[in-house]
Amino acid sequence: MTVVESSHELGSNRGKVLRSLRSAPLGMLGLGMLVTMAALALLAPVLAPHSPTQVHFEAPFQQPLTVGFLFGTDDLGRDILSRMLYGIQVSLQVGLLSVALAVVVGVPLGLLAGFWNWLDGIISRLTDLMLAFPFLIIAVGLAAINGPSLTNVVIALGIAQVPTMIRVVRGETLRIKSTDFVTGAVAMNASGPRIMLQHVLPNCTSAIIVQATVIMPVAVIGEAMLSFLGIGVQPPTPSLGIMLADAQQYIGRSPTAAIFPGVAIAIICLGFNLFGDALRDALDPASAKK
Repeated sequence: MTVVESSHELGSNRGKVLRSLRSAPLGMLGLGMLVTMAALALLAPVLAPHSPTQVHFEAPFQQPLTVGFLFGTDDLGRDILSRMLYGIQVSLQVGLLSVALAVVVGVPLGLLAGFWNWLDGIISRLTDLMLAFPFLIIAVGLAAINGPSLTNVVIALGIAQVPTMIRVVRGETLRIKSTDFVTGAVAMNASGPRIMLQHVLPNCTSAIIVQATVIMPVAVIGEAMLSFLGIGVQPPTPSLGIMLADAQQYIGRSPTAAIFPGVAIAIICLGFNLFGDALRDALDPASAKK
């Protein structure tokens, strides 16, 4: 009977969350942006009219809507549309992997810090030390130390996001630890790991998901910045940051070479921000009761 009631309540909460999301026009707009960009990234090999590294020396600086080059070409005659599609693919890949790394490392540390006071002092001090440095400084430093590559960019951006994830999960753990059901589990002599896994972690899921949508655009911008500086993704792999770095040299002659990748970055980040705000409101306990 209890299991049935719990399942019914879980389904009811999910229904409320979905209804709340559907009633948020900006959130659905953000979701539509993300779905569109994800579809473009997945279908890049099919949609790209040319190879992103193919050079057309006879057709540099072609303007948009030129026959065969919808978005024009850059200084080497490479198709901007093809490079942008693959650049979106790289941006989303780096963003997802770096956020996954931040979750894998930050969530367990946040749980431990919030649940056991003797670990809280150690983990929190290390977190405060990392938070004393700006996110981009940490990412640039790690990327510079490890060397420029796609893997190192993911590691650098993921580690730089870990302190924020620890803070969020620690705060949620402290809140949940004081609830009646956790107190009851402690009174029944349940072990600490069991309480964390069965009671605390499931109730932290909403905060973790929302935080992931918050740090995702930061990771996308971080990848573009590192690639722009030359310590991120390396040519010939197409990247939106590399496209911006190349375009700055001839922006007066071909401004669209910088506009198109810049707009792609803006759409990705705006989509995550709009959807993240709507998701946060939908998962908020006060909103769920309405």
